[in-house]
Amino acid sequence: MLQSLITLSDKDIELVITAVRQWCTKNHCEIDSNEGRHALTLAIDLVQNSSRDTLLQSLTERLGAR
Repeated sequence: MLQSLITLSDKDIELVITAVRQWCTKNHCEIDSNEGRHALTLAIDLVQNSSRDTLLQSLTERLGAR
């Protein structure tokens, strides 16, 4: 996961972290929990595949509400 994060631009890293934090807050979990780490991995994958504009929405659709 960290290797994938390193390949992102600073802007994309900020986007990923912001979206994951928002998802975690909305779903009452910590970013360093299993759910948070899963969301982070998925967010990195989504950004690498050009889902930048709808990242939080895509996370919610794929992970659902917890």
